[in-house]
Amino acid sequence: AGTNFLWVLIPIGMVFGFTIVAAEPSVIALNHQVEDVTAGAINKKFMLAALSIGVSSAIGLATLRVITGISIFWFLIPGYILALSLSFFTPKIFTSIAFDSGGAASGALTTAFLTPFAFGAAQTLGSNILLDAFGLVAFVVMAPLITIQLLGLVYKFKLKKTKIKEAHDEIIDLSEVKS
Repeated sequence: AGTNFLWVLIPIGMVFGFTIVAAEPSVIALNHQVEDVTAGAINKKFMLAALSIGVSSAIGLATLRVITGISIFWFLIPGYILALSLSFFTPKIFTSIAFDSGGAASGALTTAFLTPFAFGAAQTLGSNILLDAFGLVAFVVMAPLITIQLLGLVYKFKLKKTKIKEAHDEIIDLSEVKS
């Protein structure tokens, strides 16, 4: 493979990541359960899109790592620090869902399709498979931790904004007030 076209592996991996997570049975089951538990406050389609985008981005980073040979620690340590830091600011329900989502996203389809993709890319590029291709599942587990907690922060700020708006929208009819 020519070095000019190596970057093509990144969007290909991202597309694989997006579609595989969208089709992952454990993710689909989790999304239904989350929608039921939250009484529809967290829409299953929106959560599926957030998970798919998050894992797609993680696969892009993992593929970049395979191409460049950058140490996995440059991605995972900051990622997990971010994920753990977000847990202090995110509503607890979203933190719980995020950790469950990490396990669900790294299910059977993910390991069956994405791991061979990373191994094949590393082997084709002449990289060290043990150093460059392993760790893909760690990226997949990390992505929902960050994505779902960011979704929780957005939810928290929207909820706060709605409460502020409701407080300002209160109308007082002074003609009914008796002096």
